[in-house]
Amino acid sequence: MSEMIGADLVDLDLSADTKEAAARALAARMVARGRVTDLEGFLADVAAREAQMPTGLDGGIGIPHCRSAHVTEPTLAFGRSAAGIDFGAPDGPADLVFLIAAPAGADDAHLTILSSLARKLMDAEFTAALRAADTAETAAALIRGDEPPTAQGARTAAASAPGETAGASEDTAVVPAAASAGTTAGSTAPTAATGAGGSGTSPGPGTPAEPGTPAPAPAPDEPRPFRVVAVTSCPTGIAHTYMAAESLENAGREAGVELVVETQGSAGFARLDPAVIAAADGVILAHDVPVRDKDRFTGKPTVDVGVKAGINRPAELITEVREKAARGEVSVPAHAPAGTPVERAGDATEGYGTKLRTWLMSGVSYMVPFVAAGGLLIALGFAIGGWQVNKAPSVMDHFVWTQTDSWGALLFQIGGVAFKFLVPVLAGYIAYGMADRPGLVPGFVGGAIALDAGAGFLGGLAAGLIAGGVVLAIQRVPIPAVLRGIMPVVVIPLVSSAVIGFLMLVVIGKPIASAQKGLTDWLSGLTGTNAVLLGALLGLMMCFDLGGPVNKVAYAFATAGIAVTDPSDSAMQIMAAVMAAGMVPPLAMALATTVRGRLFTPAERENGKAAWVLGASFISEGAIPFAAADPLRVIPSAMAGGALTGALSMAFGATLRAPHGGVFVVPLIGSPLLYLVAIAAGVCVTTALVVLLKGMRGQAPESGTTGPAAQEAGAPKDTGQPVAA
Repeated sequence: MSEMIGADLVDLDLSADTKEAAARALAARMVARGRVTDLEGFLADVAAREAQMPTGLDGGIGIPHCRSAHVTEPTLAFGRSAAGIDFGAPDGPADLVFLIAAPAGADDAHLTILSSLARKLMDAEFTAALRAADTAETAAALIRGDEPPTAQGARTAAASAPGETAGASEDTAVVPAAASAGTTAGSTAPTAATGAGGSGTSPGPGTPAEPGTPAPAPAPDEPRPFRVVAVTSCPTGIAHTYMAAESLENAGREAGVELVVETQGSAGFARLDPAVIAAADGVILAHDVPVRDKDRFTGKPTVDVGVKAGINRPAELITEVREKAARGEVSVPAHAPAGTPVERAGDATEGYGTKLRTWLMSGVSYMVPFVAAGGLLIALGFAIGGWQVNKAPSVMDHFVWTQTDSWGALLFQIGGVAFKFLVPVLAGYIAYGMADRPGLVPGFVGGAIALDAGAGFLGGLAAGLIAGGVVLAIQRVPIPAVLRGIMPVVVIPLVSSAVIGFLMLVVIGKPIASAQKGLTDWLSGLTGTNAVLLGALLGLMMCFDLGGPVNKVAYAFATAGIAVTDPSDSAMQIMAAVMAAGMVPPLAMALATTVRGRLFTPAERENGKAAWVLGASFISEGAIPFAAADPLRVIPSAMAGGALTGALSMAFGATLRAPHGGVFVVPLIGSPLLYLVAIAAGVCVTTALVVLLKGMRGQAPESGTTGPAAQEAGAPKDTGQPVAA
């Protein structure tokens, strides 16, 4: 780890008072060392990872981390805060902050080293020594493993922070560093010493076994220990994954349980041996991303929780899985699916309303790239070949290399082919979200039938939901063991496709087609005041939660209208209004931080610089940091500006064939100048309201850092190297 951290990447007097400021201060050191090429881009990646799940851990530890294209090589920076910084841990602020940066394509060896650090953080002696370190060189050497934690350092830190147990819950025993050091990141290791196996030896505490090696049998006079297999994973796969594994192993060792962990991290994973899984008495899944090959654990007592539960309360999880096994409670029957992508990623307590929204958005998310590619190609076809390009013959029959009309027709016809996939993809991936891969075939078949029947977007929604439901129903039917092998390949596709085909062709296809036609006619008939009011409503929805469920509903409504080869003018006007309104909040926040910077904190002023690009690219989430910090002033202001922009865009008759792109697709917009006027008007209104409301509060406190080169941010002093702003 020597090349990952040095004394110049350590700040023992971290003065930042927010997690954003702490990340900026430590990232500035990485920039100065040439490990990060774009400070703002890297911090945006850190913030995106933090938004998925807080990175604070019990025991005063914060581990902000991410994989980023702006990182040149794996790097670690460490900061120690006297006042503590809130990283969202249940037990309070963190005084030890580790910023972990990994390149987007980091090699396995480097990621394994970072994962090894994550395991070290579960060692109380290690964290105590860091709290006692008096120089940056000493702290860097401790992290690199150049020198072991001293007992004197541990006693000093223990005296200054009595009762703290780094990263472990109060009912979890922490093993000595020598024990934890024996367990390498990514290995699968039984945690309880068992009797002699075939080799005549047994692994002691912390001794790694070969990945996937079956657990040795106990001696004849010893009772068989309770056996647990576990899987840990987190969105980045660097820190939480391995910390949860270490915590579970420690707790299993303390409880006398034979526990083997499969860490599904960024460095890959060693798959558990099927014999180990078969011999297990229970399963613990501590994950925040879908568990790969989860069906391996079907028919076992299972505890399914988030990865932080594996870190903070491992003993409780072991107790819970033992109780389930004692009751004979099997979470997932052996004949049932191990869980759909939605169920694996979601909370078990989520209601069907939440799951329904997730299923629908799963289909929409897979459909949008087809809409974007097809819409842009069709728009370019019109721009190059003229408005009669839709009447051009097939380029397979007539194509002249030197004529622009032929190239325009080519782009238009490619876009038309892409659009033919919209409804099948929508239906197929809604069914996939519900029933995993078995739902794809009936979903695509139902979507294709909906397209042929003229049921359009509504037909695709219905086909996807029905196909997923049919597959789930089939999977719940008890099947003889001899037939299970052909179920996913033959029986489920055959039966589910026949059922969805019958329903779409004979029962519901025509009624849905009539409803789709009625919706299309209604949109086509919107003129005058009605169109303006609809634009205002869509603008309000786009700015209400800035990328949240309400925003996504408005966006899905707009993309549904243009998801046909020949959308109506009203549908293209709605798409234009939605995109214009979605650009307003981040652009307005960027303008407000420029014209009245004193009303914003230094961190907000830095975010304002990035908001220019995000807003221009139609990324509404660029305004989230401002809305989160001051929702009562920012959100109403954004909604007012968004409503005005949406209404003006509809009034001006601006049209848009593409579902995304921001200012970069302005040449493809109908009435582009008036469209920009509508956006500018909304931005000015939102900016004025934000400045007015914040001005009534007064000047913002100068908290955080004023820039990465600031001394109070912990930037390197007298390094002779420039620090990017």
